[in-house]
Amino acid sequence: MRFVESIIPRGPAFAVAANPGAAAVRPLSPSTLNATIRWADPAREQAFAAWLAAQSSRHALDPASLRPASADASFRRYFRIDGRDGSRIVMDAPPTHEDSRPFVQVAGLLRGAGLNAPELLDWDPAHGFLLLGDLGATTYLQALTGGPAPLTPAAASPLYLAALDTLVRLQGIAAAGEVPAYDRALLQRELDLFPDWYIARHCGQALGDAERTQLARSFDRILDVCTAQSAVLVHRDYHSRNLMVAADGGPPGVLDFQDAVWGPVTYDLVSLLRDAYVEWDEEVQIDWAVRYWERARKAGVPVAADFGDFWRDLEWMGLQRHLKVLGIFARLHHRDGKDGYLKDLPLVWRYAHRVATRYNGLGALAQLLERLAGTQRESGYTF
Repeated sequence: MRFVESIIPRGPAFAVAANPGAAAVRPLSPSTLNATIRWADPAREQAFAAWLAAQSSRHALDPASLRPASADASFRRYFRIDGRDGSRIVMDAPPTHEDSRPFVQVAGLLRGAGLNAPELLDWDPAHGFLLLGDLGATTYLQALTGGPAPLTPAAASPLYLAALDTLVRLQGIAAAGEVPAYDRALLQRELDLFPDWYIARHCGQALGDAERTQLARSFDRILDVCTAQSAVLVHRDYHSRNLMVAADGGPPGVLDFQDAVWGPVTYDLVSLLRDAYVEWDEEVQIDWAVRYWERARKAGVPVAADFGDFWRDLEWMGLQRHLKVLGIFARLHHRDGKDGYLKDLPLVWRYAHRVATRYNGLGALAQLLERLAGTQRESGYTF
């Protein structure tokens, strides 16, 4: 889950009676609530207060403990609240902007397969309020980078191996027809974010006719490789900000899965290994990719039989994702006023550029990236 502005409540709220098991509720003064939570819509604030009062009684929660839990690039907000049986997570997903039904559906698929996804405790679909189990407060990103020094590959390996095992299990879920298809049309719409938001809006550049034609050809080559891959359940944002470190040392908690689709088998792996927020040397990426590939083959996940072919598929899939992400991060800044992702653009650019320089048919794309960034080509592994 990613950055979002916090909002502060101004209207009435409620608290559980002193006995945490009691059903009665009593009004609470707004001043006793966390002052970092705001509501732009008084009517929605009132609806939330009424819903929270009912949940507080039903699940023995303490509304006075409500506080921001994490952030998101969408309109969703997350809060943490304490209760008799431990902390819980509250999701605020305004139906005018966010459809909470896919979250509920995919959570059921994941939990049904034994994955560590949040338990759905209560849901108000009309208002988009959800009460969820709490998977902890430490993301993979925090565990990897939050100490005195970032973790070394050796120290990070147990986290990544656990994430690979979970990914293999996720890809084994028979969800064809249960989630949208990650087809060529959707992949193309994502790629179009690159010229629309990164090139035109962020870089302030207009492409000539020849460049537009060359970019379209590059997109076609990328999509040919991506759509030729076998299809599995795709989380679509499987990376360090959406994986939680389990307090008991068990499988990682999986979050932000509501955009899951049925699509290319390499998508989630490249999201994990070429994370927009954590950079690993390519030999480390390859080592973890081999470990995944071996596990996937044993589990019957439809990966390429030859690792070289699999790695090529992964690189081209990553190129599609990283061009899309350049567009998304630019859009978050220019349209939504969220500039927290600008610092991550250089790493995403490097990922895209390295792949564009090493495969036939992508030279024009590499040159375009260089013109936009004013940089020279970088060396790397070639397959």
